[in-house]
Amino acid sequence: MKTYRGIRIYETLPEIVAPEHTCLVVWDVQNALIGRLFDKDTYVSRIGPFVGAMRQRMTVVYTLITPLPLHMQSGWGLYSRMRRMKVDDPAKLHEFMAKGSVDAEVPAQVKPQEGDVILEKSSANIFVDTPFETMLRNRGVQSVIFTGIATDVGVETSARDASARGFYPVVVRDGVSSMDREAHERSLLSLERIAVVADMKEVLAAAG
Repeated sequence: MKTYRGIRIYETLPEIVAPEHTCLVVWDVQNALIGRLFDKDTYVSRIGPFVGAMRQRMTVVYTLITPLPLHMQSGWGLYSRMRRMKVDDPAKLHEFMAKGSVDAEVPAQVKPQEGDVILEKSSANIFVDTPFETMLRNRGVQSVIFTGIATDVGVETSARDASARGFYPVVVRDGVSSMDREAHERSLLSLERIAVVADMKEVLAAAG
C-alpha cells in the first residue's frame, strides 16, 4: 500500500479485498436467469459455497430484478425486451420476474441469510435508483466484489460504474456467468482493463 497526500492506494489483492472495507455483491442469481446460463449445470454448485465462505468475512448484498410495470417503462426498455423475446408488440411481452414467482426466487444453495442486504432494482446498474452507494459510504466500503449474472450486462455495467465512482471493482472470474459464453469471455477481457479480475480461490485467500 502507498499513501499519497493522505490517500491510501491499495495495490495487492489482500489490501483491496480486506474485509473491513469490502462487500460482496451477488448479482441477479435468480432461477429465470440460471436456467439459461451456458454453464447452468455447474454454476450454482460453485457459487453457493463461495458466497457462504465470504459471508463469514464481510457484508453480502443480493440484487433482485424487480421490473417496473410495463406501462411505466421507457421506450428503449420495452424495445430491448421485444428484441430479446422476438415479439413485435409490447402487449405480447410476458410478465418477467414477478414477485413471488419461481422465476424470481434465488436457489436454495445461494439463498440470502440473516444479515444479508436485499436490494431490489429495475436497471442493469446497481447504482441507479438504489441506495447502494449511500450504504457503501455509510459503512466505509471502498471495494466491491462482484459475482452473479450476467457478466456482459449488469456485472460489467456495475463494475464500470463502481470504478467511475472511485470504488475498487473486483470481478470473480469463476463467480460470474452469462447466457452467452463468447459474450462472457469478451466481457472478462474488457473488465481486466478497468477492474481487478480474480478467481474464487484467490479472492478467498486474499480476504483471509
